[in-house]
Amino acid sequence: MFRIFLSVLLTASLFTSAFSQIYDPVKWAFSTERISETEANLIFEAKIETGWHLYSQKIEGDGPIPTSFTFQELGSAKLKGAVSEGKGHREMDPNFGIELKYFENKARFVQKATVTTAATTVKGELEFMVCNNERCLPPDYLPFEFKVPKFEKTEVVPVEEPADQSEAEPEIHNPSKWNFSSKELGNGEYELSFTATIEEGWHMYSMKLPEEMSLTQTSFKFISNPEIELMAEVVEPTPVTELDSILGMTLSYFEHEVVFRQKVRLLSSPSSLKGALEFTLCNDEGFCLPPEQLDFSFELSGAVASTTTSNSESGFDKSWIGIFIAGFLGGLLALLTPCVFPMIPLTVSFFTKQSKTRAKGITNALIYGAFIVFIYVILGFAVTVLFGADALNALSTNVWFNLFFFVLLVVFAISFLGAFEITLPSSWVNKADQQSDKGGLLGIFFMAFTLSLVSFSCTGPIIGTLLVEAAVNGGVLGPIMGMTGFSLALALPFGLFAAFPGWLNSMPKSGGWLNSVKVVLGLLELALALKFLSNADLVVQAGLLSRELFLAIWIGIFSTLALYLFGFIKFPHDSPISNISIPRYFFGLFVLVFTIYLIPGLWGAPLKIISGFPPPNFYSESPNGFGGSATSTSNAVLSTDGNVVGDPEHCPHGLPCFHDYEEGLAYAKESGKPIMLDFTGWACVNCRKMEEQVWSDPRVLKRLREDYVLISLYVDEKTELPLEDQIEVQIGDKTKKLRTVGNRWSYMQAERFKTNSQPYYVVLDHNEKQLGEPAAYDPDIEKYVNWLDAGLEAFKK
Repeated sequence: MFRIFLSVLLTASLFTSAFSQIYDPVKWAFSTERISETEANLIFEAKIETGWHLYSQKIEGDGPIPTSFTFQELGSAKLKGAVSEGKGHREMDPNFGIELKYFENKARFVQKATVTTAATTVKGELEFMVCNNERCLPPDYLPFEFKVPKFEKTEVVPVEEPADQSEAEPEIHNPSKWNFSSKELGNGEYELSFTATIEEGWHMYSMKLPEEMSLTQTSFKFISNPEIELMAEVVEPTPVTELDSILGMTLSYFEHEVVFRQKVRLLSSPSSLKGALEFTLCNDEGFCLPPEQLDFSFELSGAVASTTTSNSESGFDKSWIGIFIAGFLGGLLALLTPCVFPMIPLTVSFFTKQSKTRAKGITNALIYGAFIVFIYVILGFAVTVLFGADALNALSTNVWFNLFFFVLLVVFAISFLGAFEITLPSSWVNKADQQSDKGGLLGIFFMAFTLSLVSFSCTGPIIGTLLVEAAVNGGVLGPIMGMTGFSLALALPFGLFAAFPGWLNSMPKSGGWLNSVKVVLGLLELALALKFLSNADLVVQAGLLSRELFLAIWIGIFSTLALYLFGFIKFPHDSPISNISIPRYFFGLFVLVFTIYLIPGLWGAPLKIISGFPPPNFYSESPNGFGGSATSTSNAVLSTDGNVVGDPEHCPHGLPCFHDYEEGLAYAKESGKPIMLDFTGWACVNCRKMEEQVWSDPRVLKRLREDYVLISLYVDEKTELPLEDQIEVQIGDKTKKLRTVGNRWSYMQAERFKTNSQPYYVVLDHNEKQLGEPAAYDPDIEKYVNWLDAGLEAFKK
């Protein structure tokens, strides 16, 4: 209870959804068009998935990242004017609240260039951003290359059309038919079957073709679903393998009929597994059709697995419940602010006195409360539409995103301390108040709407903080759950006091204590803002905000809060106090105890109550705290030649972890131990919580130190890769350049494990084969120990 109450006071990040889908809704194509001997068009064409839209080059105000084109190598060409674009759509964008121009389904951009008659090559990079009605993806970049052919004069020869127009129409080949089915195997396991019936004279290529082969092999891509575990890779039957006389290579293929099978385990019922398969068909004459993609979907609704070691089993429910509780307590705090508290008796009295009967007054007050809930839940839904969980998962490690929210929360804090008030335009309040005079349900609605507008200077900072934390850490439903809890707490007293008006007499009188509530909230906002600054510092590894400095600032903030509560410090809007109330004294005592609790953290104490907030222990001026030695090798693991294994100075709890995958793999083979692959991030709050709450357990530490080779890969590591390692990789149909160490590990996680959320733990053998299920954030120590033991047992077998 102590931990929950403290987390709410700090508006803490709760739990993160463990698995995320990787979106790639835009496909780009580049082509050239010779206009004359001296001119050519460089054409950029974007094919956009239904429901998504691509933004224009011209964005005004604080909106999304505009589409832009950077030309790096022009050869003998010279650009003529700016890149032109199509008409597109221009309307109010709900994601950003401003009028924007964007493109749907497809977009075409053209750059005119002056060229010579000789061939030339133009290279560069484009940047773009896409959104749909649920989420915005982070800005993406893509290299482009145009090969402008040399100019050749051609003579136009009229073509005689065939007499029978139908003969000119191309024949549509569709020589395969697919059927998808599932079979229950028991204990939550299912076998999915992909059956292809192939016409006579045609054949479909295997899943395994030579790397130098240009044909597309059969492949299956599954959309990640945390409720369904893929137990192994797709299995294909034995193909026909022989020399292809046309291509001159030995190839494997299937004729007549082929069945591909995939085993899965259902962890929660019902659920669905979706994805797409890709295949190539050729006939006996050497004619091949273009690669074809086909979507598939399986609905699984039978029994679920009876035993599982999945660490994400109930993460979603816990996350939403925690955010709801945080929102509810945030609403209770908002009730105690000077913008809301005095409104309670006035509003309740209005309903009870204006209504003809007591029952009608109670009904109107309850409807008023219901409208308050409705208004704030709609606000939470709007945040859900603006930011999906996937985009925020990526943005949470973005330096500018964290710096923006640091500044935002500091502004909120200064407002609460009394420097200024954040208010909405008075015209909005006046119009809403005029509508409330109409009476009936519409009038009651506008009374509730007026309350939300009038109280914004007090509730705005609380709502803003809650929405930021809920959206980043609660997934798609986080903001909705947070606003539901907040609005229920805000609406509750109106219904209760209307039903029991006698309780109004026991309410404390409005006074200076209401301003004290705002000051307390302001100092708490200031403490929370420091977390976002710490995230930005960790991502760029600037070393500006070490663990000691973070804790020192927190000690200063909470010492100020304790002194304020005990009456030693006053702010401009505070009223004189002759004595301290009992609740204020106990709250001040609580803050004082918490401040004293923080002090040993300067000497290396773990401070588990606030784990995840300060930087990790190894991100310190001295890993062992002030007065400790700079390094400690007493628990270091030594190799056979006496050298320290891994990098314990920069790993949690001095563990012998590796930050390079190849180095860790080589040592695992040398030592004969399995690999525990840890995908983590510098700005990942739940990664720190796992390291400080779960890994600190002696049983977990012993297993990680003695039984496993730990490889921790930071997906937001900004260290530049050497130029020779900055390679281009294929992610689906998209080509991306790996520029940083974090890019490399992020690509590895997405490509091999089909997810991009952290923390994410995988056990591998020496052949880099996954052993058992992966694990994600779950503070259950016993479950994590069992997961480690299961991985070790699988490795021994």
